[in-house]
Amino acid sequence: MTTPTTEQLWKQWLDRLLMLDAFLVIAGALWFVAAILAGSQGVQTPMRLLEQLWEPLFTPAIGLLIAAALFNGVWAWWQRIRPVRDQDTES
Repeated sequence: MTTPTTEQLWKQWLDRLLMLDAFLVIAGALWFVAAILAGSQGVQTPMRLLEQLWEPLFTPAIGLLIAAALFNGVWAWWQRIRPVRDQDTES
């Protein structure tokens, strides 16, 4: 059994954080749907609670999820073009 390197360890914790963030965003979306359905039945408490938690909890969670997706896309693009540039400089 190999011991994880420092890079593997921080990546593992970052992956866990992003997974929890994704689940939080999904839970918030489901809560929003439930709050709309409850509001149509005259129950306003779930929507009020969602509105109170929107700025401090859900907005940063959505922003983190979008930033992570953009960073992942840029990183994957960079990894694809980097070998091409390395080959060009070796000639």
